[in-house]
Amino acid sequence: MSLKNYHHTVADRFMRYVQIDTQSDPNSPSQPSTEKQKNLSRLLVEELLSMGIMDAELDDHGYVYATINSTTEKDVPVLCYCAHVDTAPDCSGTNVKPILHKNWNGKDIVLPDDPSILISTSEHPYLSERIGDDIITASGTTLLGADDKAGVAVIMDLANFLLTHPEIPHGKIRILFTPDEEIGRGVQAVNMQKLGAQFGYTLDGGERAHLEGETFSADSVIITFHGISAHPGYAKDKMVNAMKIAGTFLSKLPRQEWCPESTEGMEGFVHPVRMDGVLEQATIQFIIRDFETAKLSEHEARLHSLAEETVKEFPGSNMEFVVKEQYRNMREVLDSHPQVMQYAEEAYRRAAMQPQRMSVRGGTDGSRLSFMGLPCPNIFTGEMGIHSKQEYVSVQDMEKSVETLVHLATIWEEHS
Repeated sequence: MSLKNYHHTVADRFMRYVQIDTQSDPNSPSQPSTEKQKNLSRLLVEELLSMGIMDAELDDHGYVYATINSTTEKDVPVLCYCAHVDTAPDCSGTNVKPILHKNWNGKDIVLPDDPSILISTSEHPYLSERIGDDIITASGTTLLGADDKAGVAVIMDLANFLLTHPEIPHGKIRILFTPDEEIGRGVQAVNMQKLGAQFGYTLDGGERAHLEGETFSADSVIITFHGISAHPGYAKDKMVNAMKIAGTFLSKLPRQEWCPESTEGMEGFVHPVRMDGVLEQATIQFIIRDFETAKLSEHEARLHSLAEETVKEFPGSNMEFVVKEQYRNMREVLDSHPQVMQYAEEAYRRAAMQPQRMSVRGGTDGSRLSFMGLPCPNIFTGEMGIHSKQEYVSVQDMEKSVETLVHLATIWEEHS
């Protein structure tokens, strides 16, 4: 089977989707965190319905569900292909202007709305492998949104291909588009019974041929320091400034280890991501990450000890230390279902790639889905330089991802 003569729609879809602002908001308690995410989701439902998928729907929580019906008489496990519609709060996603650099020649890409921003092979080594590809970037004032609108566009093109080629045998495929992945809430309200899938794959990876079956395990920690307020003119021996407690505590964190700036590979880290405070109370939010789940409690105990040590330096102060589970390493589930990774690797090979199993120094919707009963590794889309104005994606990478999904669906049918 070949997609050689198929006219891909993935690039056109992607260029349209990234122009819709879908930035999520970690400080919003609503689900989804921003209503504007639904603007893209509603468009996706309209396009799925126009393809002939009659059950495509958007629910109140911002999830899009849809079904590509089976074309085989075999009893094939139901697959789910999943991607998220939101973009990261780290960089503006408003008024994204995508630029297509056709047959890119390998020279530095200068972004026109801010010429000081370059996308070069020296800073992005993978880009050197994509010389001759059609590269899509933003214009210099925003992120691009390839994370994860590349995944969304790939799944939409996959649906278009399968619906226009009913002769290809495959089982039932459920499509799931989620909000709020970037703020760690991507699948918290997914109706798993409604989804009705046995195995899944997220489309939220980077380099071509990378297959991710392992992620960080993750917790969050919120530390609240309580001081004592007093009038500054009469504060001697009375005032205890919570902001100074927080500052002293932060100064105790190592800078040469145990932090994102100094770790790589399979090393975990502890990372402060937000601080708010006034004289009487200061709060610091942390994310805790490690590939070994058991090590999270070790990191948290060390952090707690530093916080207690700090409070002792400020008589009259106290603190609260709250830990919340975020997600766990998907490998703990996938090891019990080896065929999920094996079939993906077979699909990569059929698409003329040598699969490379990778570990994600982060998480995906698949991390949570795996522990919700849907074993769910992560497949590449070509999204690179994510969460930044230097974000880019190769059209040919997205097309190769579509081809991989087609092969994957047929492999599950063959093995059933």
